[in-house]
Amino acid sequence: MSRVFVTGSADGLGLAAAELLLQQGHQVVGHARSEERADDVRAALPGIEDVLAGDLSSAAQTRAVAERANASGRFDAVIHNAGVGYRERRRIATPEGHAHVLAINVLAPYLLTALMERPARLVYLSSGMHRGGDDSLADLDWERRTWAGAQAYSDSKLFDTALAFAVARHWPDVLSNAVEPGWVPTRMGGAGAPDDLSLAHVTQVWLSVSDDPAATVSGEYFYHQRPRAVNSSARSEEFQDGLLAELARLTGVKLPMG
Repeated sequence: MSRVFVTGSADGLGLAAAELLLQQGHQVVGHARSEERADDVRAALPGIEDVLAGDLSSAAQTRAVAERANASGRFDAVIHNAGVGYRERRRIATPEGHAHVLAINVLAPYLLTALMERPARLVYLSSGMHRGGDDSLADLDWERRTWAGAQAYSDSKLFDTALAFAVARHWPDVLSNAVEPGWVPTRMGGAGAPDDLSLAHVTQVWLSVSDDPAATVSGEYFYHQRPRAVNSSARSEEFQDGLLAELARLTGVKLPMG
């Protein structure tokens, strides 16, 4: 039995992943944006150990989530599922002034990775749209560029993929991988999304708990439990380390090395 923390588990793929983990007999701690949403998760998943509340668009609340997670005990795996999509029509600023998409999709998983006690496994949710991501690190917060929601989302998922690979390289004792769940009909994906929703959460659960040799690897990118090609920039050690340096500058927190 494993103990797994799943961010963004109030609905969509996060809720489905938490439910599957519970069905398999694992201990699960969920996460929701607010206490009200956390109560909804508890009602939907009576067997859940706990649900931590915190708005991941806020660095202060993200730090508080990390502190509460650490106080609850070490996790065997963390699934960084929380995210927002590509439909934001303007740049929305967080309390710290960061672009909303960047803060939730990238800064939050980075902060949680850096601040939480190191688990045995890490899973980061990416997207096929990461292949169109821009590997420039010059303006991650879209302060100088004209806002483009789809591009900001694609960039964020490229950064998530590179973060997963960077963690795999710098933390050889941790299995760190990225997952493409497919374009599925969740609230984020929209009702017309063509991929199979019943498969979308299976791979992150598999990577977080399975003893299958195919799942006990690190620094890989998966789609439906199979490795898949990635944007080549995500594999660049120079890009990975440049991204880590920029995320450390934006958050004031360095990823522990070694």
